[in-house]
Amino acid sequence: MQNKLKINDMITIGVYTAIYFLLTGVATFLSSILIPGFSIILLPGFVAFITGAVYFLLIQKVPKFGAVSIMGIVMGLFFLLVGHFSLTFVPHFVAGFLADWVARMGHYKNKRINQISFVIFSFNMMGPILPLWFFKKAYVNNLVARGKDAAYIADTFAFINQQTLFISLGFLIICSIIGAIIGDKMIQKHFAALS
Repeated sequence: MQNKLKINDMITIGVYTAIYFLLTGVATFLSSILIPGFSIILLPGFVAFITGAVYFLLIQKVPKFGAVSIMGIVMGLFFLLVGHFSLTFVPHFVAGFLADWVARMGHYKNKRINQISFVIFSFNMMGPILPLWFFKKAYVNNLVARGKDAAYIADTFAFINQQTLFISLGFLIICSIIGAIIGDKMIQKHFAALS
């Protein structure tokens, strides 16, 4: 296994990042329909629940350090480009890098280590919502700058308190564990020939 990323690796990373992005959009849409008002708090968990297979396909196709980090960075950059709070990028970068580092410890082949890596990576989706709890004033200013009205801002913060932070984190951990197990099983059942 060569450790340096090549052009075809970058293309593969781009494809799986695009799929991850699309599934994030699906999770956003479905969660807003299923649990309106509370969906923003549980969104990271919903994303983790449905993206496990994409993550495992990426590390199976590109078992090199940097693939997961790049996916996290690209997702973070996307959120920045569409106007999210500037610190949104930090969890994407940190979670991507740490997940990549953990998966590398198992040479991207160890099932349990890869599952732990996915759980860590799933924390990237806390990036867009962590400012709700820790940087409320700056987040409100960001929403105003993006043209959001007072009613939208009030709805956004209606459920934001210390308990919902722990609910969000707990839901994310549970869903990412389930997503890792389901994703790994899907890969072994349907995509084993790709390795």
